[in-house]
Amino acid sequence: MSELVSTRIRNTAGKLGLPHMAETINDHIRRADEGKLGYLDFLDLVLSEELAVRDDRRFRQGLRLSRLPHHKTLDEYDFVFQPDLDPRKVKDLATLSFVDGKANAALLGPPGVGKTHIAVALAVAACRAGYSIYFTSLDDMVRNLKAAEAAGRLTNKPGTYLRPSVIVFDEVSY
Repeated sequence: MSELVSTRIRNTAGKLGLPHMAETINDHIRRADEGKLGYLDFLDLVLSEELAVRDDRRFRQGLRLSRLPHHKTLDEYDFVFQPDLDPRKVKDLATLSFVDGKANAALLGPPGVGKTHIAVALAVAACRAGYSIYFTSLDDMVRNLKAAEAAGRLTNKPGTYLRPSVIVFDEVSY
């Protein structure tokens, strides 16, 4: 492919907001030539990779804004450590049907049983699925709302807690 066409593709991709494509088009062309890809396969490859990059960027940004204390997953949870916990119930929550149904999921139990780990893992899964998430303790939320009220900004503050698709309230019993 001529350098002129390659440059034009990079410029057009940049203008269309496809930065990854603009950066990697020459590599894609080389891979297409080596793999003897057809036009549709080439287009599918380029668009799929651009979408994957965008999804990953959205996921990392969502985690960054979420205020999660850590980014643990359910695969890291030791169900053997908690024999009274039914893994099937947790895996049912991991389908995120409660988020789609706009329902609550409450994790109750004594300290040290992994409630926060499971809640964070569900939030990470929700973020991966494209949902917005937010993490706070109940004490922090009440303190922030009181501070907003004292500053005369209470009408704007509830959006912090109402806007996300998934909100994790930790340390509710403290």
